[in-house]
Amino acid sequence: MQTLRDLEIFQLAADLGSLSSAARRLNMTPAAVSMAIKRLEAELGVAVFLRSTRSLRLTTEGRIYLDHCRQALQLLADGREAALTGIRALRGLLQLSLPSDLGRNVVLPWLDQFQEQHPELQLRLLVTDRLADVYRQPVDLALRYGTLPDSSLVALPVASDNRRVLCAAPTYIARHGQPATPAALVAHNCLTYQHGDVVYDRWRFFPQGREVSFQVTGNRSTDDGDAVRRWALDGQGIAYKSALDVAEDLLAGRLVALCPDWAGEPVPLNLLCAGRRQVSPLVQTLRQFLTERCADVLSRLSTAGLLPARRG
Repeated sequence: MQTLRDLEIFQLAADLGSLSSAARRLNMTPAAVSMAIKRLEAELGVAVFLRSTRSLRLTTEGRIYLDHCRQALQLLADGREAALTGIRALRGLLQLSLPSDLGRNVVLPWLDQFQEQHPELQLRLLVTDRLADVYRQPVDLALRYGTLPDSSLVALPVASDNRRVLCAAPTYIARHGQPATPAALVAHNCLTYQHGDVVYDRWRFFPQGREVSFQVTGNRSTDDGDAVRRWALDGQGIAYKSALDVAEDLLAGRLVALCPDWAGEPVPLNLLCAGRRQVSPLVQTLRQFLTERCADVLSRLSTAGLLPARRG
């Protein structure tokens, strides 16, 4: 099969009417240019040039092939330009998977802003707490909490220092009081999250850098992180949520941070993609955009004294 370079050499030699002139223009040796033409002719099975010591002219077959060669090279050039233009303008389709709570209540408004900045960008969202298969599903990126579930995936950090926050609504606290330490959670109704058949009912904390965990119980469990947040807002129990999920609720007083001296479990937020080749300028721009907004949210929580101490 002809290489792109051989086609470019053939077209230039035909335009200049000289192999040596083409060699000088391409900073190649005449022998290398001649070899490229020979490879092309061997592949085609016909001569493309009639050569003499003083002249070079196309054969009938060479003229026919040159027309197709020009079209092919122009299509490739147009394709390169379209791709580069798309990168510069951040245009095209971005398929993004988001977790339910963070996606619906936090990231959706952010993506409105992102699309306003890049109006030629199209978004297709999959909002689910199930980890999207970036190899088989129509998804380019997945925004997910926690450690990398598949070593073959690439994780681009968005909020590495995000942690869980123990929280409850003022109405729940008015009825049942506040736990003085996480050990007192045994006497409270805890709202748990589950993934598949696994219920996350052992909550980890990191006081003074050491890990401790407590078994919790409650009358409600769900595989939808947004539902846990809504139950907490309704005063149904205590939740252990990502700080990013409940930031605005904490800042507005709809939820109260409990046991603030106990550092919560780390839940880093990452953008996941199938490989380094997927880390395009668009992905890098989106990552920077999300990173800046997450940092702003966590900074406001810290300034307001609403985050647990981060010592571990």
